[in-house]
Amino acid sequence: MRIAVLGGKLQGVEACYLAKKAGWTIALVDKNPAAPAAKLCDDFYVFDLMDTEKLTHLLKNVELAVPALEDKAVLDHIYQCAQLAGVKVMYDQQAYLLSSSKLESDKLFAELGVPAPRPWPLCQFPVTVKPSGASGSEGVYQVNNRLELELLQQRLGGFDDWVVQEFLDGPSYSIEVVGCNGNYRTFQVTELAMDEEYDCKRVLAPAVLALDKVQAFADIAITIAKQLQLNGIMDVEVIYHDEQLKVLEVDARLPSQTLTAVYQSTGINVLELLWAGFSETDDPKCFTITAAQGVIYEHIKVTQDRIEVCGEHIMANAGCLRLYKDFFGADEAISNYDEAKQEWVATLIVTGQTRQEAWQRRCAVINTIMDKYNISECRDGTPTLLSKHCDH
Repeated sequence: MRIAVLGGKLQGVEACYLAKKAGWTIALVDKNPAAPAAKLCDDFYVFDLMDTEKLTHLLKNVELAVPALEDKAVLDHIYQCAQLAGVKVMYDQQAYLLSSSKLESDKLFAELGVPAPRPWPLCQFPVTVKPSGASGSEGVYQVNNRLELELLQQRLGGFDDWVVQEFLDGPSYSIEVVGCNGNYRTFQVTELAMDEEYDCKRVLAPAVLALDKVQAFADIAITIAKQLQLNGIMDVEVIYHDEQLKVLEVDARLPSQTLTAVYQSTGINVLELLWAGFSETDDPKCFTITAAQGVIYEHIKVTQDRIEVCGEHIMANAGCLRLYKDFFGADEAISNYDEAKQEWVATLIVTGQTRQEAWQRRCAVINTIMDKYNISECRDGTPTLLSKHCDH
């Protein structure tokens, strides 16, 4: 089977990784000749995805189009070209439109009675201020008092397109839901660890979360998917605060990071299931409690002075990446590594029979790299307000 992955940044890396695990042939498109996923595909085409003629021609020669970006204008154009080419495309316009606006998403959570952070001024400080249309940690501010909030409001020219809500302390979790026409499936819950800038630096599986909370999380995801009439894939991120799961955001698009962790932990390739479908008689949460092994998936930056565990942004700006097997003892790594380089980055993928064993193996990998490069420091920072939580 031949698919088109449209976009070669981090979502493209994820799509290419999973497609290769499914045994598919990949045609990747990106206008950047040094896109991170450029070396992870079978055929790489360098052109602008807004080029109707080139894109439609390419799509006529594949069986599935997988958009791997977050520009709505480009996504809509891909959808139109896929319709012209008569090829299945993994993109739900309606669900993406709502999920790409945190303001609209928060309204939906309120309508559904889904627990979420309280909005300002119905909460106390500290508060989080984040742009409604950005993804993940991009452009997020933490504000500790009213004076700071007023100064930030002046600097931003108002909060008309910003979400201001209570900051909640606690571990973060993610879950994926896929399906269409009211028939949905949820998958393994993963745990997310953040760097100092609230960018995800590490995904851990399986999540350390009580079974009743896992089931409740899956129910929340299915409820939202049904309300959106989702046709495709969506991930839901929550924070566990005061023994309650509170939804931070939803994203109706192919995520990066978590699907690889789910695959390595459970053997379930969500991208493959999106193509093949599943039985309508299965329990909607049948994949959520699948037997799992431990996985640590994290991003590191290696310099002459130290190893630093960082958010995934370091991978986006690293040029072309390659997949390595048995990388300093890690099962796999996605990296721009070269023996001649003094500085490089890598996404380490380390497994074990249990999560504790996977963490021990991960620590051994870090130590092996430090020994090889005579490095004495490994920095693994967390946001100040989260510093009391354990990442592993």
